[in-house]
Amino acid sequence: MLDDIMIYWLTGTAASSARLYWESFKDLTTVKLDIPVGCTIFPGDVLQSPRVWAERTFSKWIYWIRAERGGHFAALEQPKIFVREVRYGRLKSRPMVARSNSIIAW
Repeated sequence: MLDDIMIYWLTGTAASSARLYWESFKDLTTVKLDIPVGCTIFPGDVLQSPRVWAERTFSKWIYWIRAERGGHFAALEQPKIFVREVRYGRLKSRPMVARSNSIIAW
């Protein structure tokens, strides 16, 4: 995590990277999205979105899971859990296609 902080500090890009968050939270109106969504909540994350908020925005839920460990930088803190969740979400979002007497995930 110190490496990440140093990259922002030494390159002078902390303000521009924080701008994304500032602009994202200005308008909290809800736009309904009709796409498949899977969500993993990491217990140590700074902002844990309530499921109710997510249900207002996304209509096609694949899954909602609370991870056993991890925080805001889950990919760095718990890479195995993070990769497992990304793979699981991708697997759940793929349509199943029948091919030569077997089911293959595309």
